Amino acid sequence: MTFFGLSISRTFPVLLAFLLSVSCVIPAYAEDAPHEGESAQILQAFNKQHRETEHAKSITDKDKQRVMFLLGASLLTLVLITGGLGIAMGLFGKSVFVAHMIFAGLSMTLAVVHAVVALVWFYPF
Repeated sequence: MTFFGLSISRTFPVLLAFLLSVSCVIPAYAEDAPHEGESAQILQAFNKQHRETEHAKSITDKDKQRVMFLLGASLLTLVLITGGLGIAMGLFGKSVFVAHMIFAGLSMTLAVVHAVVALVWFYPF
């Protein structure tokens, strides 16, 4: 007699070893539930640790204003470059259309980033 193409005399020891190893698994038991006072202390410790990590990750208002200034200055620079390329193309007939479109795309992207960061950081919610 065959079992998956092998004789039963060859598969029986393997099957027996597998079944014995599965049946010898040690069960796991949960510990007793902590008392009510202990759970409150655990929650308080967790909340304290969470507040400390959030405070460590926070950015000061001065740093936020510095980031907004740098975003605004680079945005103004990109807008002036885009305008200069547009004037060069329109008035002087230069072939700078691709560069003009690239700088226009960068200007729009930075304008959206500047607006979103300003709303998230400084809008009074």
